[in-house]
Parts: sequence; C-alpha cells; structure tokens
Amino acid sequence: MSPAAVPLQRIPVGVVVERRKADSPWVEFIWRSVGVLPDEPELKPWTVLREQGDATLYYAGSAAVELYRSETARYRENFAGDQPCIWVVLSPVEGPWPYALTAVTADPAEGEAFTEAGANLVEAVPMPDVIRSAIENFVAEHHVEREFFKRERRRADPEALARRQHDEGDHE
Repeated sequence: MSPAAVPLQRIPVGVVVERRKADSPWVEFIWRSVGVLPDEPELKPWTVLREQGDATLYYAGSAAVELYRSETARYRENFAGDQPCIWVVLSPVEGPWPYALTAVTADPAEGEAFTEAGANLVEAVPMPDVIRSAIENFVAEHHVEREFFKRERRRADPEALARRQHDEGDHE
C-alpha cells in the first residue's frame, strides 16, 4: 500500500439515522442520515434515541472520518460553502435492519462517488464544529498548494486522417 493511500488521521464519529413513515403505496418507511456525533457514544448500533410522531431516531453505529494529505484541497472546498458537511453512506443489507453504515467522509468528491451505486443512501449532514476544527487543523498542517500546469496540445495533422482512410480502404 502506498503511503498516500494511508489516512494520516482518523476522527471517530457516531451516526444518527431517521426512519419516518412514508406517505407512499410502494415503501413503508423513508430512511435518511440526519447527523454525526463527535466521538463514539457507548451505545449499540441501532439503539433508539427518540421516537416522536411518525419518526424514530436511531444511533446507527460508529465510523471514522479518514483524512488524507492528498485530499486537503477537497476539504478546503467543503469549507468554502455555507455549511461544511460530512457525507454519510448507508448501504442496503439483508437482516434485521435494512441498511448498514458503510462510510463517512469530509471529501465532497468521495461523497458524490458513493452516489454512483444506485442503492446507497448518501446524505450530506452538517459538520459539528469540533470536527470542523480538527479538519481545519489537519489542512493547515498538511496542505500544499499545487501549481496548475496546462498541457500543450499537439497540432492535428490533417493529412494523417486522409492517409489512414486511403490505406485502409483499398483492400478488396
């Protein structure tokens, strides 16, 4: 494994998920991540936190936001918006609970990439201040500005296409 692929820091978080009664003939419940808690609470996964009306909040389990030196520009991009986020990924599973906590990330591109698997539930939830502070410190320590180098295109050879078509076309 290359050194760039090893996270330099891990921030433990607990994930809170909401199950709400659906107003739909096709599904009974709507599931979505609603927040992350700093640290890992001493709770078992899928512990009920609160029931209110047609919604139930669960502690879905713990995970770690992994920070990589190579992704500091993306973390900075996350902070540039109005509300920095943590992306929470839930994947469907067979068993007593319909979803398993798959990942959490502060990298917007990685969060978006998780949406490509159509069955994943991916939510951007507000980043708690203590986590934001830890990530900002990580960026301050590890970010290196990289100069953008524009590659020069090679000029097209209009004769190359004509020669190739002529060479390939006379084989009868």
